[in-house]
Amino acid sequence: MFDIDASLPAEIVPLSWLLGVWEGTGVIAYQVGDDVREHEFGQRVAFTQDGGAHVQYACSTWLLGGDSDPHRTLFSEIGYWRLSRPLGVADPGPGMLPGVGDPVFTTAEAVETLRNAAGSFDLEVTILQPGGVSELYLGTVDGPRIDLGTDAVVRSSTAKEYAAATRLYGLVDDHLLWAWDIAALGQDLRTHASGRLARVE
Repeated sequence: MFDIDASLPAEIVPLSWLLGVWEGTGVIAYQVGDDVREHEFGQRVAFTQDGGAHVQYACSTWLLGGDSDPHRTLFSEIGYWRLSRPLGVADPGPGMLPGVGDPVFTTAEAVETLRNAAGSFDLEVTILQPGGVSELYLGTVDGPRIDLGTDAVVRSSTAKEYAAATRLYGLVDDHLLWAWDIAALGQDLRTHASGRLARVE
């Protein structure tokens, strides 16, 4: 069980179980042709909140075993997670333009109106990787479970081929479990990596 910080913006409450810093390990197992690329890795993930109607996300991983240097980053990414809803005049943006008037979704009752027909909340997640890949995920949060699938993937001209992905997150026995499937390097959507993380902060 987890406590909800009463000072959080109301729109963050459905994502509040993610907040904090998580560390643990995981496994990469991705098949490219007849070759299965398998590795163990360590991971640190932070979900933080700055007072806005979103959660900030940062992830870094490093290879484990053999001569692997635990201080050498294997992979990192950053992003933003928010409940999916049309932005109104009271919301900031575009750019640094401040909102006009009073925000609408400032109470639990107002946020409850955002539930979809299945009773969960729709999500929008944007994630940026340093290798020239930017992902827009759409999905849902239903209690301590999140399901995401890419709606768009943008790659720079120098990025490796990467077409689509799905991600699953869940809180199980006070651990953050996740799985990530990708379609990359000419392959269809398939298992890529998974991990089990414990809250450290």
